[in-house]
Formats: sequence, structure tokens, C-alpha cells
Amino acid sequence: MKKIIVTLILSVFAFAAILYSINEISKSRSFQFFGELIVDVETDEKVVALTFDDGPGIYTDQILSILKEEEVKGTFFLTGSEIEQFSDEAINIAQDGHEIGNHSYSHPRMIFQSPSFIKEEIELTDELIRQIGYTGEIQFRPPYGKRFIFLPYYLHKEQRKTILWNIEPESYPDIANDSTKIAEYVVENIEPGSIILLHVMYESRIESLHSVEKIITELKERGYRFTTISELLEYD
Repeated sequence: MKKIIVTLILSVFAFAAILYSINEISKSRSFQFFGELIVDVETDEKVVALTFDDGPGIYTDQILSILKEEEVKGTFFLTGSEIEQFSDEAINIAQDGHEIGNHSYSHPRMIFQSPSFIKEEIELTDELIRQIGYTGEIQFRPPYGKRFIFLPYYLHKEQRKTILWNIEPESYPDIANDSTKIAEYVVENIEPGSIILLHVMYESRIESLHSVEKIITELKERGYRFTTISELLEYD
């Protein structure tokens, strides 16, 4: 009986260790099993990419207005389901000349999803992005930045990169609810080749939306230029 209990305890610990390892690998910004992982770009040029995840949504017109006023192009990683829901807003993003990336169709965690599920999520969203008139390269960013084996393998097979980020002010609760703090965090941590991640499409992220103009103004004053992900990759 004692042996059985010990075996069970060891099995539980082993299982927990495996889950912990999978979680760490899935969110790593320095390693994945297949393909190219982009967190930032090594360059001496003061150029950065401003990226927006999720959407389009009810605040699309506001963020487009800010970017137009500041003469900045961003990269929007959109979900297929929201493209269907807000098709006019998605078209506006494309018509304003911004880069549009694929953020999956339904925004699932893709750690344990099957190859067929991953393929469908990505390819359906690719089709929807083309339907709104976008003709540029479609970069891919995994939901939550998480991936394990099948997603990186699919992207590698399709000769596509995994696009992450190195500046994410919203990950800190004491910063995320204050637009001034969000902008300050970005400015304090910016480096040439940085990729900035923000969510600006929802009411819950209104402070992020309000931070965009401040971020652009402050970084311009420090000599930085803004570009899209695809253009940023050319500096590497």
C-alpha cells in the first residue's frame, strides 16, 4: 500500500513538472521547437513597430484617426471572427495602408490543438484578410503568444515566422489602467528594433488607446521612427 501511495505521489509531481515545462516552453520568447521566433530586431537604427492585437472592434476608427494624425503605420493582428463581425472597420484598416496580421480565427490557446484545427484557424483567417482587400504579406502572432509543437511546425512548413514582442506594458496591472504609465513604460524600455504590443479595441483597454498618441509623441521626440513588422524585419 505504501508503495502505491509513493508511486501516486511521484506520478502527480512528475505530471505537474511536465505541465510546468510545457507552459514555460509555450510562452518562451527565446525558444520554440520549429521555425523562426521574432521578439525584436537587432539594429542600430532607431526604428520600432507598434502592434495591436485583437479586433477590429468599436474603437477601430479612433485608433485609425490617431495613427493618421501622427502619420504612423501600425501592424494590426486581427482575429477572423472579429473581421466577420466588423468587416467595414477591417476594410478601413486595410485602406489606410496599415499592415494586417493573422491572430487566428477564434483566439484559442494553441498549445494542445490538433494540426487540422491550427491549419483551419490560420487559413480561414488568411482568406478573410484577403477578402477585405489587404494584399501585403500576412504575418502571424499566436493568441496569448503561446505555442508548443504543432503550431510552430505548421508555420515553419509554410515558411512563416512566429511574431511576438518585447514590450508589453499591459502585463503589469499597476501600469495597464493608466495611459500615462503605459506610455512611460514604453518610453523607458524602448530600444532600436523593439516590437510594442497593445490592445486598443475594447472598452476594458481604453487606457491603452489613450496611451498611443503619448507613446508616438514621446518616441518621435527621442528620434524614433515607426514602421510595420514586415518592414522592421528588413533591418535584421
